[in-house]
This record gives sequence, C-alpha cells and structure tokens, in this order.
Amino acid sequence: MEAIVYKIDGGKTSRKVELSDSIFGLETPNDHAIYQDVRLIQANRRQGTHKSKERGEIAGTKKKPYRQKGTGNARSGSRKSPLWRHGGRVFGPKPRDYGFGLNKKVKTIARKSALTYKAREEQVKVVENFGFDAPKTKEFINILDCFELSGKKVLMVLADDDKNIYLSGRNIPKTEVRTAAELNTYDILNAETLILTEGAVKVINERLAN
Repeated sequence: MEAIVYKIDGGKTSRKVELSDSIFGLETPNDHAIYQDVRLIQANRRQGTHKSKERGEIAGTKKKPYRQKGTGNARSGSRKSPLWRHGGRVFGPKPRDYGFGLNKKVKTIARKSALTYKAREEQVKVVENFGFDAPKTKEFINILDCFELSGKKVLMVLADDDKNIYLSGRNIPKTEVRTAAELNTYDILNAETLILTEGAVKVINERLAN
C-alpha cells in the first residue's frame, strides 16, 4: 500500500511511501485484541489511590461506650464500630493497581488492527519531515488549517522526540503529539485523523513488522 507524501502547506510532493500491508492492510483486524489493549491502557491510567479508614485506623478512644448489660441498648464494645456515626468503614476501598498482564503480541496486533481501520477510512496522512526553530503554536495551527483539520481530533506522530513541535502543539485543543515509539491503540482510535511524518512511517514499519 502506497501513500502520497504531502508538504506541510497541504500540497502534494512527487514522493510516495510504503505503508506495510501487514500493518496498515490487515484482512481481518482483531477487534478483541483492540478491546483488551484499550482496557489495559485505561486501567493503567487509573491512579488507584482511593482509601477509606477501617475501624483500626479511626482516631479515638477504645473505651467501652457503656456497660454491657442493664441499659436496654444493644451491646457495644467501641465507638469505632462501623455501626456508629464516625466509625470505621467495612470493606472500604484500598489503594490498588488496576493493571493486568497482556501479551506483547496481543498489543502489537491491536495497534496493527487500529492502524488498518484508520487506513481503510482514509484517515491517515503522511507529511514530509519538518521542524521548528522554536515553539510556534501559530505555525502548527497553520499546518492543521492547510489539511482542514482545525477543531478536529488530530494525532501527529513523529519519528523522534522534537521538543519544539511538541510545545507548539500541546496547547491546541483536541491535538496530540506522539513519537512512533509511544504510539498506542487508544490514541490511534481516539483521533479522527493521523498525521504521520515520513520518518514516523519508517519507524512504525520497523517496530510492528513482526
């Protein structure tokens, strides 16, 4: 599968790049692998720091509130009991990690499947490698305008870290900048359009070839 390489001003170049069929052209994308990978990504983003105090963690006296018998009340041994106001909580949430194990091959299949869907829907554009001398949000916005992507969810994928491009795009709503090595299934599917640099295509082809 070949894709035309565009200039950052929206014009076409005379070059084309090869989008590997084993990555961008799967015959049967694996929806279950996509589901598993997205579920893992979202689970890993959960902080898992929620916590409530149980009766052993409540501050206060351990003295018996009143005598065992003769009051007509139900017997009680502590004001920290969950049955009392301001008492501890029974089976409350504790800090935990929501992540789970997932085979690397499944993650790879999921990314390939997501890229295949984007390619089928013609939501992948390849642009020439470019760079900024300094962070310039206005120039980044001009690139989006040239491709009529202003206001849409856009994921720009670079071959390597480029601080100036990242800083130029980080404050633009609905726009994300990632390197090819950071590319994941959720970000691919969440974007309406993928903008890949020529270098990023090469990295993706190499990393997901197997």
